Amino acid sequence: MATSKIQTGLRLDEMTYEKSRVLANQEHRSLNNLVEYALQKYIQEYEAVNGPISVPEE
Repeated sequence: MATSKIQTGLRLDEMTYEKSRVLANQEHRSLNNLVEYALQKYIQEYEAVNGPISVPEE
């Protein structure tokens, strides 16, 4: 099953960008994949503490 992904712009300060590039390289990931993974982990941790995030249907 194919996953639909939304393309988005991301603004980072230079140090965050450079450190993220190093981490992505160390983990053999693209920078995009690293950011997506980090956001998914953050959302999982947030929902574990605060309950599910309600997403309005369009």
